[in-house]
Amino acid sequence: MMNQFMILAVLLPLRMCYTAYSQQESDVFPVTYLNVSKDLDLQRLLVEWDVVKSAHDAELAISFEIQVRRTDEATTVWTEFQNVTLDKLGKPLHWTWDSDIPLECMSHAVRIRSKAKTSKIWSQWSLWESLPGLDTSNRSGPQIFPKEKILAEGSDITLCCIGGKGQTIKEFSVFPTVDVFKHTNSQVRLLTVENLSHDKGSNIHVYCYDEDKRSHEAAFFVGKPPDTPKDFSCQTQDMKRVTCTWRDQETYLYGKNSPKYTVSKTSSQKTALCKASCSKKCSCSWNIGQQRIWNVTVTVENPLGKKTATDVFDVNHRLYPTAPFQVWEDCTDTEMTLHWNYENNEIELFCQTEVLQPDGKVELHNSSVADSRRITVRGLQPYTEYTARVRCGAVKHFWRWSAWSQPLTTRTKEGTPSGKLDIWREITPVLGGRNVTLFWKQTPSFQANGKIISYEVTLKKMEDGSQPESISFSSFYNSTRIFIDNHSYKISIVAKNNANFSLPSVLIISRATDNSTGELEEEQVNGTDDGIFISWEPRSIYNSYIIDWCNFPRLEPCDLQWKRFGPNTSSAVISSAAFVPGVRYKFRIYGSVANRASLLEKKIGYLQELPPFLDPIVRKVDLTYNSVTLSWDSYLTNESAPGFVRGYHVYVSPIQGNCSLKESIKHILSDESELCKYTIENPEEKRYTVKHLMPNTKYKVAVKAFTGGGETPIVNFRYIDTPCNSNMLHFVFLLVIVPTLVAAICHWKMKWVKECCCPVIPSPSKSKVLSFKEFKIDSEKVMKINDCLPDMLAMESNDEAHKLHPVTWSPLSSTPTEDKIDGHNSSWIYPSKNVARDFPPTPTPQNHTCFENFAYSSPLEAESDPYQIPETLEAGKTNQTVVLYQPQCYIDIFHEDTASTTTETVERKNSLKYISQTDTCWLGERV
Repeated sequence: MMNQFMILAVLLPLRMCYTAYSQQESDVFPVTYLNVSKDLDLQRLLVEWDVVKSAHDAELAISFEIQVRRTDEATTVWTEFQNVTLDKLGKPLHWTWDSDIPLECMSHAVRIRSKAKTSKIWSQWSLWESLPGLDTSNRSGPQIFPKEKILAEGSDITLCCIGGKGQTIKEFSVFPTVDVFKHTNSQVRLLTVENLSHDKGSNIHVYCYDEDKRSHEAAFFVGKPPDTPKDFSCQTQDMKRVTCTWRDQETYLYGKNSPKYTVSKTSSQKTALCKASCSKKCSCSWNIGQQRIWNVTVTVENPLGKKTATDVFDVNHRLYPTAPFQVWEDCTDTEMTLHWNYENNEIELFCQTEVLQPDGKVELHNSSVADSRRITVRGLQPYTEYTARVRCGAVKHFWRWSAWSQPLTTRTKEGTPSGKLDIWREITPVLGGRNVTLFWKQTPSFQANGKIISYEVTLKKMEDGSQPESISFSSFYNSTRIFIDNHSYKISIVAKNNANFSLPSVLIISRATDNSTGELEEEQVNGTDDGIFISWEPRSIYNSYIIDWCNFPRLEPCDLQWKRFGPNTSSAVISSAAFVPGVRYKFRIYGSVANRASLLEKKIGYLQELPPFLDPIVRKVDLTYNSVTLSWDSYLTNESAPGFVRGYHVYVSPIQGNCSLKESIKHILSDESELCKYTIENPEEKRYTVKHLMPNTKYKVAVKAFTGGGETPIVNFRYIDTPCNSNMLHFVFLLVIVPTLVAAICHWKMKWVKECCCPVIPSPSKSKVLSFKEFKIDSEKVMKINDCLPDMLAMESNDEAHKLHPVTWSPLSSTPTEDKIDGHNSSWIYPSKNVARDFPPTPTPQNHTCFENFAYSSPLEAESDPYQIPETLEAGKTNQTVVLYQPQCYIDIFHEDTASTTTETVERKNSLKYISQTDTCWLGERV
């Protein structure tokens, strides 16, 4: 019993598992049928499959998993799930898949499995159902897929080229679009073109070459699918025929691929009412018959798509009248009446007139009476040309205006001139009176209101009340010259057309000519970008101001112009198309009151000043070693000058090197050379001095006049050479020449100069007699007298001189000789030993004379001098002075009969002195 129970315990779970498994097996519905085909035009796979009939009978909700793969690709390229509820009809299931590459390029395979929603188990996969591509075919050459087709702008396309059997693709390219290559194998090559655009061409070309240079090419057109037709509407002009219109849109496809338009009833679009034409604007027409309510559709279609637009309308509400015709007019000087006709006489219309003014302004005028075929336009200008045209619309159920009629151009009739002429005068004194030139012109406020045929000038003398005189001028004239005397005159001018005269313009000329005209100074004025600026001092007594000037001041006539200004104006910019730079214009400012004008101010100015035409002529150049003074002629400042001379520029520069003079400004020329620039801001100045120049240097100078417009380029220079510095020459002369001359003279008279300026001074230290030791006393050298001959003897008294006679001392014999000379009252002089050589010695008795020489003194013993006398020596022993200086006894040089005694000799000794010619000696001093 126990065993049975254990067996049942084991078998019962097994039974339950089997039952559950069997139930799950019964919930799985594998695919029993699978078929795959392809639509090459759409590049689409068509998949058809089915499951067992029991699943249909049970109307099960089943999920299918579908997978797609390609040949030579290991992974699945697409997986998709489909949820389907089966029905009892038992129809097979369908699924489509659009391939991103042409289906011809390679084989594709599909498999499917299923799972009931009540089950958790998927069925087994069906077998792969393959669809072979052309890559498995036995083609002889390369071929491109897909074949030629229309491509939408902005889309992507993948192309493939399949080579022949056993052939390798060498090149696969597209033009002109950028390409991206994807390789599969050597026989099949893929190419992807992204974001196609028509701006690279309405078509693209693809080329494919294999290794045997066999080729294949294809063309693809790029365009846009059509848009919904714009502004689609239908209308009628005669209630018999309806015309629908809309705007065409660009698709970039032409010929057989261009859009096709069809208009049809909405209820039956297969039946076309008309075929559209789209030359400028698409339109389509058909007869309406008796039908009044229409519901129509326009369809536009091209290979890339199709669009439609619909319009529902009542013909009575879509009346578009034809344009009026046969338009004509009736005119006065201020009104114009237009008339017209139109075709739809049974339709009640109202119309509108457009009038084009001479200034380009457009005015619209609506008719006030329905179905009226005329309209009157008022408020027009006389003798003015206008252009008018008419259009009409239905009074009931207004839809739109008709087209405009043909424009009609007409002119209103003439009227009386409005406003006054603007007149002016120019007065020139002459003998016995004045010539008055009258000018007149039409102002913007003056309206001729017709064709001016003449001008009439009336003159009336104001003093004597005489009758006025009138002169008529053709309309071609705008000025005249008349002669009047010195009385005051009233002048009036009117314009005349075929209708009437204008109001008179009056001008009064005073009795006496204003003599102050020449006394007014001309004030300079400046030009601006817009003209010449004029200002004046306003006066409260004048009610207007007039400025006149000549447009061509250098011509005759000068084309006098004038302009009027109000009483509150004190400045103006005068502009004229005739103003040119470099021309001086004169302006006269008048104040006017009660038609009388008085000259107030004079102005002169330029629209733009130009540099002077000529350079100042330098007439005189004054040079110093460090300056140059330039003098030039007065610059011509007549009316032909291109500007007001504001001053002068003086340019200086050395020929060699740059200029760096003080008080100057550096000026750089176009050739990069430098000049020193001096500015003279006084135009009356005619002289200038440039300082700080270098002596003996060559300079180039130029003088330029400048105006408000500058100066002309520097072309011509004047060359100068500064002289040498005379002070420096004097200094050099004194420093070099004079010393040189003195040296030359001194060299020429060297002996005399030496004796005069540098005498030889006896020096005891250089005496040969002092070179012996025995002649020194107390460390002092003592000169031997017998070796030192005196240069000169001078007698202190004339008495002594008369007692002496000149004698020459011969150094050879020491014997004096008498000199034969004339006696005279002077001291005798003994010449030097050089002179003594000319006189041979003559033996004479030797008489000695002693004299003192205070320049030399000696303490030597008497016996050291062989010429000393014993008694003299003895006397010296008792006197210190005699010991220091020993008077010498020389041979008497006088005649024997005149010889002195010893006593006389001693007396003479005290009075005879020796004076050296080379030094000055004092008694009691040593040399």
